[in-house]
Amino acid sequence: MANAGSRCLATTLSFFLVSAAILLKVQGQNLVTDNISVVEGEVAIISCRVRNNDDSVIQLLNPNRQTIYFKDVRPLKDGRFQLVNFTDNELRVSLSNVSLSDEGRYVCQLYTDPPQEAYADITVLVPPSPPILEARDDLVSEGNETELSCTAMGSKPAASIRWMKGPEELQGETMVEETYDHMFTVVSRLSLTVTREDDGVPIICIVDHPAVKDLQTQTYLEVQYKPEVKIIVEFPEGLTREGENLELTCKAKGKPQPQQINWVKLDDDVPSHAVIKGSDLLIENLNKSYNGTYRCVATNSVGESYDDYILYVYDSRAGEGAPQKMDHAVVGGVVAVVVFAMLCLLIVLGRYFARHKGTYFTHEAKGADDAADADTAIINAEGGHNNSDEKKEYYI
Repeated sequence: MANAGSRCLATTLSFFLVSAAILLKVQGQNLVTDNISVVEGEVAIISCRVRNNDDSVIQLLNPNRQTIYFKDVRPLKDGRFQLVNFTDNELRVSLSNVSLSDEGRYVCQLYTDPPQEAYADITVLVPPSPPILEARDDLVSEGNETELSCTAMGSKPAASIRWMKGPEELQGETMVEETYDHMFTVVSRLSLTVTREDDGVPIICIVDHPAVKDLQTQTYLEVQYKPEVKIIVEFPEGLTREGENLELTCKAKGKPQPQQINWVKLDDDVPSHAVIKGSDLLIENLNKSYNGTYRCVATNSVGESYDDYILYVYDSRAGEGAPQKMDHAVVGGVVAVVVFAMLCLLIVLGRYFARHKGTYFTHEAKGADDAADADTAIINAEGGHNNSDEKKEYYI
């Protein structure tokens, strides 16, 4: 019984040791591959790689577990599969003209005990057809709303759509629809209120998809707007005086261009001898009865706009003999020079008096320092007397 138990223990231990050795060997070989994204119609490369291969056989299977390549031999009768590289450490195969039916999980298999497998998922990308951009309105008037739509059809996965108005990005409303063949159609709608500044601005529909770059289309906004009106004084350049002429021009721009331009005078009629030629107004031999507001009115299919000119007729000699305008820059320069000169003079006088300042006494204060008392000081001060001997005169 003891011998039988020993043999059983030895057999069990040998089994575990062999299993551990096989496991270590399999772990040391490390079969790897990569997932692949490929655009429909292009070439996919499948690579099965082995580290530290011990001459084990590598093969590649399709999603249906059919052998594509066994070592460097291709049993599968599909000429789109071609051998790119075969070594002990790699089996690399190309698949040309990829279609949606080729999508799925491919198997890299290494004949070890137990066999190893690694999986490569092929994802087929289908780019959308060129986008279709449609506008609800060919022409739109300023202040009104218009709508545009952009459609990207037949893509996989679904595309995304962005809108640009000139350099400004806008946000549209997007709807995604999946078709029967697992393809996607994307429609984006953009609504915006237009102004006259939008006329001629490009609206761009940009389609983003991993299978294609720079896919976009554009249209241009056609915005109609009322005329912009401005009155220009052609003559005179200065005051409008009695006896002179007045020439006014009305500048009007709109979309469409104004069909009609009219001159009127508010609260009165335009002078009877005034000459109106299209957008020009000429009034000769002005007098004060012509004073008032003159209005130019421009009209197109969108609406009308106007600009006003207020006429005031001065006396014929108005403005004559008026003093010429003084150049403020010259006046300012002269004032600056005068102020600077006065400051310099004050500085010089200040320095002069600072150097010659001293102590001064009144005449009465002379000799006060040497006097014994106030009476003596006064006596000494009178006549400029001091302690020196005085001359005496005697009469006989």
